[in-house]
Amino acid sequence: MAEVPNEAPEFVTVGDGPKARRIAVRRRAGDGPPLVWLGGFRSDMGATKAMTLDDWAARHGRALVRFDYTGHGESEGVFAQATISTWLADARAVIAAHASERPILVGSSMGGWIACLLARALARDGLPAPSGLVLIAPALDFTDTLMWTRFTPEIRETIERTGAWMRPSQYDPNPVPITRDLIADGRTHNLLGAPFDPGCPVHILQGMDDPDVPYTHALKVVECLPAAGTILTLIADGDHRLSRPQDLARLLGAVAEI
Repeated sequence: MAEVPNEAPEFVTVGDGPKARRIAVRRRAGDGPPLVWLGGFRSDMGATKAMTLDDWAARHGRALVRFDYTGHGESEGVFAQATISTWLADARAVIAAHASERPILVGSSMGGWIACLLARALARDGLPAPSGLVLIAPALDFTDTLMWTRFTPEIRETIERTGAWMRPSQYDPNPVPITRDLIADGRTHNLLGAPFDPGCPVHILQGMDDPDVPYTHALKVVECLPAAGTILTLIADGDHRLSRPQDLARLLGAVAEI
């Protein structure tokens, strides 16, 4: 079922009252465990890796779900008012509505953290684990370990005093608001430093030339996962996006293997 260009997305409503927002979703019918794309911080479901996965799903008759988090892409909500809890709730609602039967979670950067949090939430709720996780430069705990601990005292003081710091981005012409709420909420979801079993195979793809999520961060993630069923692929000249043809081929190979 090929996607029609410019076709309007479906929407899933998350939250109640004034906090309710409509989350934009695009689905592809198919067989097997549904693939769920979990994008990165400030990314959307039309990004290169998401569309590559969608094309692969179309060619192989596989079910696929893509969506935009609150404040991202075609979804409602204000980015600066959202947190990791917000985006995790979005992902849980979309999966419950459209991919409840042991999905394969494919998460990029922040999406890798969301994928792991989803696996933990399923286990806590007594629900079946995902069929597998494919994580691209997984940025677990990034609000703390890759943001707060790297910020200068001046930046920290600005966030504490004003509630936000506008961070310049090499991926976006507009600065990105890093809020006090985002940092504080992120700490409630930290996973690193303790064993974590998602209950399924995990394949991590990590560039060693990644300035945003260093490959040493991926090693910390691996240390928390069970040795059995965990694969780490290090790409010596790979950057954070891992969107070159050879990187996309590795992504599709990891998905196909699971």
